[in-house]
Amino acid sequence: MTAVAVTIAGSDSSAGAGIQADLKTFAALGVYGATIITALTAQNTRGVAAIHEVPPQFVDAQIDAVFSDLEVGAVKTGMLSQAAVIETVAARLARHGQRNLVLDPVMIAGSGDRLLAPGAIDALRRVLIPRALIVTPNLPEAAALLEGEAARNEAEMREQAERLLALGCRAVLIKGGHAEGRESVDLLVEPGHMVRLAADRIATRNTHGSGCTLSAAIAAALAKGADLVAAVRTAKDYVTAAIAAAERVKVGSGPGPTHHFHAWW
Repeated sequence: MTAVAVTIAGSDSSAGAGIQADLKTFAALGVYGATIITALTAQNTRGVAAIHEVPPQFVDAQIDAVFSDLEVGAVKTGMLSQAAVIETVAARLARHGQRNLVLDPVMIAGSGDRLLAPGAIDALRRVLIPRALIVTPNLPEAAALLEGEAARNEAEMREQAERLLALGCRAVLIKGGHAEGRESVDLLVEPGHMVRLAADRIATRNTHGSGCTLSAAIAAALAKGADLVAAVRTAKDYVTAAIAAAERVKVGSGPGPTHHFHAWW
């Protein structure tokens, strides 16, 4: 069977992040991508102008339509927007027995626009994180989930990752892209085990959608049968190369997207 990955996320009308970035990533990595759309955004490289939320009942219908027909190897979630959608997604993934869940806790766009209602953070912690194989927060997202300050060093990153593990997920990839220094360091933390993943920090403002791209790349590798550590390593390499090639994509007047098809264009 063809490897299938599903993204449950919002649509980015400028196609740098969200559903569009996920589908590009799936295609680049040789996986068939299906979608569950949770919200529509009117956005471009300069910011988000408007958000139209999809009713939870229609999110439910999309999930049942896809999972009743396709043999899904992995799922990633991105922008879920509201508590009722989070509750719906958690319940339906449980009903369909999906265990390869990559949870990207999208809360705020790179432009600073809020993408998750403040009251929905508790639902994320309570019903969806415990279902996740891996959660992939950046430093501000980890701090928000833990109601604390952003980690300032790798020791604090690991401590926060271990606190997130206590919420019930099986692994945490805490991302250091918002930190400073020559290297961009991510920590993959599982109970009693940690893998440090470092890459040279790339001087570019064109990182729009990099978090979506990373979580989608992990899901793609899982759908193809990779174990978790291999999937995360593959995804880290892919997104690093996509950021390194981002200056070759000339779109918009604000921070541009990563170059999902850097290996072909």
